Amino acid sequence: MSDLLKVHLGDRSYPIVFGEDLTAQVHAIAAELAFGGRKIAVVTDRNVARIHAKALRVLFGESPTLAVAAGEGSKSVAELGRVLEFLAACGLDRSGVVFAAGGGVVGDLAGFAAACYLRGIDYYQVPTTLLAMVDSSVGGKTGVNLKAGKNLAGAFHQPHGVFIATGFLRTLPAREFAAGAAEVIKTALLGDGELFAKLEQSPLSPGDARLAGVVRRCCEIKAGIVEADERERAGEGGRALLNLGHTFGHAIEQVTGYAQYLHGEAVAVGLCAAARLSRRLGLIPDSDVARVEATVAAHALPVRVRTALSIASLMAVAARDKKARGGSPRFVVLKAVGRASVVGSVAPDAVEAAWREVGCS
Repeated sequence: MSDLLKVHLGDRSYPIVFGEDLTAQVHAIAAELAFGGRKIAVVTDRNVARIHAKALRVLFGESPTLAVAAGEGSKSVAELGRVLEFLAACGLDRSGVVFAAGGGVVGDLAGFAAACYLRGIDYYQVPTTLLAMVDSSVGGKTGVNLKAGKNLAGAFHQPHGVFIATGFLRTLPAREFAAGAAEVIKTALLGDGELFAKLEQSPLSPGDARLAGVVRRCCEIKAGIVEADERERAGEGGRALLNLGHTFGHAIEQVTGYAQYLHGEAVAVGLCAAARLSRRLGLIPDSDVARVEATVAAHALPVRVRTALSIASLMAVAARDKKARGGSPRFVVLKAVGRASVVGSVAPDAVEAAWREVGCS
């Protein structure tokens, strides 16, 4: 049995389909496209291709499939070029369709390739990780990393549909599940205090009966924000709110070479840093900082960096963050648990103090 939520964006509207097993639904879409003469290409990663080889065959039949290396290293200009050459080798024309089957890296990479190839072709998201289900598969942000920073090259390119089959989570490693939980906590912090209180009282786990409902609620929150500010142009709030913890987290990822932290782990530390910055700005009390850190820790996520990182290096990276204006980073801060805002012109000493409080020097 499946459930459906629609992202309302005019002629770019699309459904998000939820269910434990959506094999029949995805296969039906792929078969319908192929029957209509539209060529299909699948992009996945090597872990998904190995663990879910049978499922991919059932979903997409003999459709050509490219499996990239798992991990953030595949979100690169070089891998983007490889995916584009793959689509060309498959003979896709402007009626062609890409299916992104994997985590956030696969979705961002394949989505950007779909946005670029022949100046834009259709694609569908089939997320296989918690992080991708609750965040990256919805909203149409696609892209790759540059040496200068994370996600600095990309496009807004909405999918034609998102199929969230929570059964994939049964094979997700514990560390990957925890990384996805960081995005759940983030979403609750910025838009649903009641959801945060539930996570605070009882951490989310792979076998949790609440899991499907939590995933859907996160998608509802994100869909509402995307509908109001699709291309992140709002002066205050808007889509930028979804970056709570990410200015800090992206800096951690880049300074450590994308090798020491999963994205969600870096975001977890970023959420703690954002909470501490919010307190320094007089927006939340110490008790809320403690709540954030306790909930992050309860989900097997770090609240401090594992080894001290250079604040000067982190500040330099943050200044190049895609939300920065005039070389000055903007930060998403908490006004309360469940409510966030975007601030600019934050005093550097306040930011540096937040970095120190999460173990940097």
